[in-house]
Amino acid sequence: MKNMRFLIFFSIIFGIHFLVNLYIYKRGIQGLEAYPELIPWLKGIMLFLVLAYPLGRFLEKLWFSPVTNIIHWAGAFWFAGMLYFILAIFTIDIIRWSNLLFNYIPGHWINNYAQTKLILTYGLTGIVVLVVTLGHINAWTPKIVKKTIIIPKQGGNYKSLKIVAASDIHLGTIIGPRKTGKLVSTINALKPDIILFAGDVVDEDLKPVIEQNLGNNLLKLQAPLGTYAVTGNHEYIGGAEAAVKYLKEHNINILRDSSVLIDNSFYITGREDKDKTSFTQQSRKSVPDLLKPLDDNKPIILLDHQPFELNIAEENGIDLQISGHTHHGQLWPLSIITKKMFEISQGYKQKGNSHFYVSTGFGTWGPPVRIGNRPEILEFTLVFQ
Repeated sequence: MKNMRFLIFFSIIFGIHFLVNLYIYKRGIQGLEAYPELIPWLKGIMLFLVLAYPLGRFLEKLWFSPVTNIIHWAGAFWFAGMLYFILAIFTIDIIRWSNLLFNYIPGHWINNYAQTKLILTYGLTGIVVLVVTLGHINAWTPKIVKKTIIIPKQGGNYKSLKIVAASDIHLGTIIGPRKTGKLVSTINALKPDIILFAGDVVDEDLKPVIEQNLGNNLLKLQAPLGTYAVTGNHEYIGGAEAAVKYLKEHNINILRDSSVLIDNSFYITGREDKDKTSFTQQSRKSVPDLLKPLDDNKPIILLDHQPFELNIAEENGIDLQISGHTHHGQLWPLSIITKKMFEISQGYKQKGNSHFYVSTGFGTWGPPVRIGNRPEILEFTLVFQ
């Protein structure tokens, strides 16, 4: 049953992928009508781009190398290019169709239609390349989100606590040694008391993480109270047990439906990812069950990768919940969808005495591109009163 669900899911995804690329290809042929000698080049490039991402992901499982890296990166960039080509083509089509009713396009453009289409093809390609390039630069420029949060509880041995947190790092082929090194150096420069990772620390495949020895960077993280993380859906996609084992071997404490009392002062509680049930047919613990053994007079910080059912955390007295998963759509206008799906798609919200923050994430999934939001590292100062 599980395999059948995956087969259906990926069949739908690849079906959509094929149809979208077919539409771009057909419109590309129309755009090159004035220079048909360029069409064989278009065919070759489109075929490579359509196959690049799934082919790169498959090949790197067998043979991780610069060749598979190039294929993977090309396919990843094309996901962003594909989105913005579709938006651009739809915009042109709307203008073209509406002209049938209102006839506002200058006549000489229509009379020289083949040349007009060629100019549009070159122009749209230039715009898409520029947008994707700027989005890639943006994706490599994280911001530091600083916030002070008042917790109306005694903090034991601490009057205040500096948390540095991140979500959705997606260690792998795209988020490799350089980006991981930047994450670690930035976190260490903030001098945290404790470091928290809210899921999707690794991407689906662990092999690129091992081959590039990304765990070596994780070993350099410095926080006197340690580093804690939870599983995300991508750990489960790639195999949660192997990912958890690797992270534990590199000084990341993984909380799997469990809590830890830090210095007899406050709790860090970590939930298994919501998708655990889909991948293992085993349910995760509810928030009330997680909190039952805890002393609710002490501050409770919850890590839960996917920010669903925030009201349950509020009703059960969670003081601070840190989540990720949404990427805030990663590529505009997909943020419109995540805003509809989640109560908080990005940023901070207080509900009663509970504080929530949903991070846009540090890394990227698929295209190494962000449009409309920036990657982030969180620096929270909790003040206990």
